[in-house]
Amino acid sequence: QVQLVESGGGLVQPGKSLRLSCAASGSIRSINTMAWYRQAPGNQRELVAIMPSANSTNYADSVKGRFTISRDDAKNTVFLQMSNLKPEDTAVYLCKMTVVITPYLYTAQFWGQGTQVTVSA
Repeated sequence: QVQLVESGGGLVQPGKSLRLSCAASGSIRSINTMAWYRQAPGNQRELVAIMPSANSTNYADSVKGRFTISRDDAKNTVFLQMSNLKPEDTAVYLCKMTVVITPYLYTAQFWGQGTQVTVSA
């Protein structure tokens, strides 16, 4: 029905940057909220950044000032620019979108498969 595909993860040294992308495809009329979560081994999944609309963003305290979420509604894509990465940012990063499904116009939430980000010297 709707598929989310993430890209951009990898191994990076502390202090460096990475940019994650998540593109949605399928029976999409429009997308409301776009968000990034992360889950480290042994930890619960946590919200990293959320964008309820094109003009609204919110961040976890641990990433404020270092991460930036953005979206391209024409391409059904959300981005996460991560700067000054720290070892504690190591996790699987997952995108989540709230999608209005066409043609029935109901709303559903979808998750990407996750992309690994490892920050290590």
